[in-house]
Amino acid sequence: MQSINNGVTRFTAGTLKLEIHPTRKAAGEAAALAAAEELCRLEKLGGDIGVIFATGTSQLDTLESLTSIPGLPWRRMLGFHMDEYVGLAEDHPASFRRYLRQKLIRRVPMRDFFEINGNAEDIELFGREYIRSLNLANPQLCLLGIGENGHLAFNDPPEANFEDPLAIKVVSLDDACRQQQVSEGWFASRDEVPRQALTLTIPTLFHVPKLIVSVPDRRKAEAVRRTLEEPIGTECPSTILRTHPDVTVYLDVDSAAELTDVHMSH
Repeated sequence: MQSINNGVTRFTAGTLKLEIHPTRKAAGEAAALAAAEELCRLEKLGGDIGVIFATGTSQLDTLESLTSIPGLPWRRMLGFHMDEYVGLAEDHPASFRRYLRQKLIRRVPMRDFFEINGNAEDIELFGREYIRSLNLANPQLCLLGIGENGHLAFNDPPEANFEDPLAIKVVSLDDACRQQQVSEGWFASRDEVPRQALTLTIPTLFHVPKLIVSVPDRRKAEAVRRTLEEPIGTECPSTILRTHPDVTVYLDVDSAAELTDVHMSH
């Protein structure tokens, strides 16, 4: 089932809702608007609003737009992020803490933001405490992306577990994931990319009732096609998105380029 309106193609795959927008900026703005609408709905329910944020180039337009929308309930918001490199200085250009401070935390008056510390002296203890804070906040919204290898957060195919008993864990990053970080310009070479990260697991992400997924760029086209067409499995972790009850994926024409069965409106 698909519809085309104002140059935007909308269709579904399983429970997954998808939108194809003419440009990456338009896709990011649409994702931000959907997030803003959900935040306003949650505000009316009272209490704190827990939100998990992703990082990376896929989120740039979404966060730029979201933090520019007036009247959002930032002062009620408890923010979290989903992963961080192990052993990378927090002021390194590729640090996700640095990214979120620049793109989110300094731009809006959020009540509190809980950073993942990949340099914690006792990283397992830190992880347990982080999940305790996350569970207390009970996030109702998660903004995320899809990796070139289909990863969700840093759950690469060798590490992904749809029934993971852990809520957060240290993972080894595969070569495709580490190369993506170089291709996006965060590191000069693959040797510079840390080999490990601390990440929320897939069950932790799936515990969140609403997922908004931003996936622009031609480099993500194969991952998008695999997400929709391949059997659900950890060979392409993002295929599990087809089972979540409320997830919308925002694409641009480049990231949707391999979806041959969908009418593309340029």
